[in-house]
This record gives sequence, structure tokens and C-alpha cells, in this order.
Amino acid sequence: MAVAVEHDKRRQKILEKALAVFIEDGFENATFQKISDKCGITRTILYLYFKNKKDIFNYSIKQLLLNVEESINSICSDSSLSSADKISQVLLAVLKQLEQSRQLLYVVLDYLLHLSKSGANPEDRVRRRTVKLHRILSSLVNEGIKSGELKRANVKTTHDYLYGFVEAAIFQLTVLKRDNLKDLEKAVVFAVDELAV
Repeated sequence: MAVAVEHDKRRQKILEKALAVFIEDGFENATFQKISDKCGITRTILYLYFKNKKDIFNYSIKQLLLNVEESINSICSDSSLSSADKISQVLLAVLKQLEQSRQLLYVVLDYLLHLSKSGANPEDRVRRRTVKLHRILSSLVNEGIKSGELKRANVKTTHDYLYGFVEAAIFQLTVLKRDNLKDLEKAVVFAVDELAV
């Protein structure tokens, strides 16, 4: 058991140091060697934890998404909340996780720009990583309309409108380098209130 805990701690330390390398050098210029140097370990040791730099990057994103999903699942399973409250709280939880993961967002943006420059379609990658959030938002909107808690509207259009807050948060944090998302949080609450009956 203690070995697994130490392994997890080291993996987390590697992720933190790798993030620093990705931020300093950009995704494209970061190398496995630079990451191992930053961690103070050999590449051989680093290979015990990750296959390559993309594996490290994907693991970081997976951790962020798991944290988001954990928060969302807790909110969605709370039967005391209305659909509108669930939607607000889900979006606010996502914004909070994005704010806490600002450094990773810089790297994600750099990676997506790298993909775009190389001719790949970054939209497909983003969609695959966010499919659960999309489903949850659509489900909550649909549930709210059916129960009469939300105004009758096209579910897809309403979902796209709400998901736009997530995209706006990423833009504000990475491109505009906003310190916080307080104004956007207020906008989320206002928007959801406007959807409620």
C-alpha cells in the first residue's frame, strides 16, 4: 500500500514539473528529456510512469476532467436541487475547476494551436474530451423543460448557449489573463435565471 502511495505522489510531482516545462517551452518544444531534467530523474525512471510527453499531457487533462466530473456528479445526484439550480451549480463548478487549472489551460491552448497549425482538426479532440459535460448539460436542460422548471426552448440551442460560458471562461483565463471569473459567474447565474419559468 505504501508503495502505491509513493508511486502516486511521484506521478503527481512529475505532472507538476512537466506542466512547468510545457509552460516554459510550449507543448511542441517540450521534450521528455527536459521533463526528466526538471524532475531530477532519469528518462528511464520517467518511462516507468509515462510513455511520452503526450501521455503526460493526456494524463493531466484526464485528472482535470475527473475533478470536474466528480463535482458535477455530486450536484446532479442532489435531489433537493431544481434543474435550474443544478445547471447553475454545474457551470459554476466547471468555472471553478478551470480557474484552478489555469496553467494547464495555457498548455491546452498551445497544444490546440499546434494541432491546428499542423493541419489537424482540434475541434474533434476537444469534443471527445468534453462529451460528458455536453451530455450532462443537455440532460439537465431537457429535464428542466420537461418538468416545467425551464422555459420551453430548443435543447441544443439552450445547451450551446450555456456551454458558451465554459468557452468564454477558457478565453478569459488564457487569452485575456483575467485574475478571476467573478463577472462570468454572475452572468451564468443571470442566464440560468432567465431560462427558469
